[in-house]
Amino acid sequence: MTTAQARQDLAVQPTPLALLLLGREADTRSERGVECPGDLPSPSDPDLVARARAAKEKLGEKVFVLGHHYQRDEVIQFADVTGDSFKLARDAAARPGAEYIVFCGVHFMAESADILTGDEQKVVLPDLAAGCSMADMATAEQVAECWDVLTDAGIAERVVPVSYMNSSADIKAFTGKHGGTICTSSNAERALNWAFEQGEQVLFLPDQHLGRNTAVRDLGLSLEDCVLYNPHKPNGGLTAEELRNAKMILWRGHCSVHGRFSLDSVNDVRERVPGVNVLVHPECKHEVVSAADYVGSTEYIIKMLEEAPSGSKWAIGTELNLVQRLANRFAADNKEIVFLDKTVCFCSTMNRIDLPHLVWTLESLAEGKEINRIQVEKETADFAQLALERMLALP
Repeated sequence: MTTAQARQDLAVQPTPLALLLLGREADTRSERGVECPGDLPSPSDPDLVARARAAKEKLGEKVFVLGHHYQRDEVIQFADVTGDSFKLARDAAARPGAEYIVFCGVHFMAESADILTGDEQKVVLPDLAAGCSMADMATAEQVAECWDVLTDAGIAERVVPVSYMNSSADIKAFTGKHGGTICTSSNAERALNWAFEQGEQVLFLPDQHLGRNTAVRDLGLSLEDCVLYNPHKPNGGLTAEELRNAKMILWRGHCSVHGRFSLDSVNDVRERVPGVNVLVHPECKHEVVSAADYVGSTEYIIKMLEEAPSGSKWAIGTELNLVQRLANRFAADNKEIVFLDKTVCFCSTMNRIDLPHLVWTLESLAEGKEINRIQVEKETADFAQLALERMLALP
């Protein structure tokens, strides 16, 4: 008896959540996606590089491949440009002649590219299941409920939402609709300064650590000025008085990669590597950021290492693919670059974009098959673009 027959005999139907986790259904308000149709090339196929190169050459200027810094080298080698999520979305918008934008990143990044590119351009994600755990931690329904809580507390009219770029199109649209702006890890300070000029309080989505670190380190607020809103608790686990007294209402979300680093990681690497400079991303926990020597975005980390003197030692607190690539790049300059923690820490969802998926994508497009297109509904895209435009206009 097959599994399907047994299920039918028992009158058991898989739940929507079970289908979602199995990759057999899609939730349009979630970062999780569905499995790719068709057969992927075998990862052991020795001709994958040649196949990818041939398909890309056949497509010519019709295709523009974007590679996020956290991608593995086997994918990065085919990227026309590399960068962080917002830089790549802007690079895509600057190539209106490209019919296909192949985004080697995760779902929210491809959404942003779709919002910023022309209607005639098609944004493709090689694996629709390449999502973002942080973005998944704030759904449209949860944020709408949070706004109701703020309204009941009598403070919604003085709260300005600021959403990190690492959020779904729905969250960006909510932000735009309620007078807020988007930020990146590079311009979070400017975004918060702007927000406090518009209102008295900020709702920061969805990464609590970037919000807290920026508020305390850059704006000079105290930890007591920040409260943590937990969407899984009634009223966010906060009283109306706590909400009214807060300057920063932080969403309970975090990056699964950067959230792994601890104060012990910092102390341990200082013992193992005397004279090391600790350089971390602001998505790390506050105690890690406080103990580090330098803190900054992915682009900041790369720039710091480019300008570092020969013979210097660095422990980097960010995604491992990037750290390994930087270590290899600067080895000839006698710069010692190590991963901050002893535990391997790849971004598991970013790593879903591998060479077989890229080959399948490029070959499908070369054969005229449009696959895995990311399209944001117009009203959502319009409000999300409004929030992005406010970010671009930041002083």
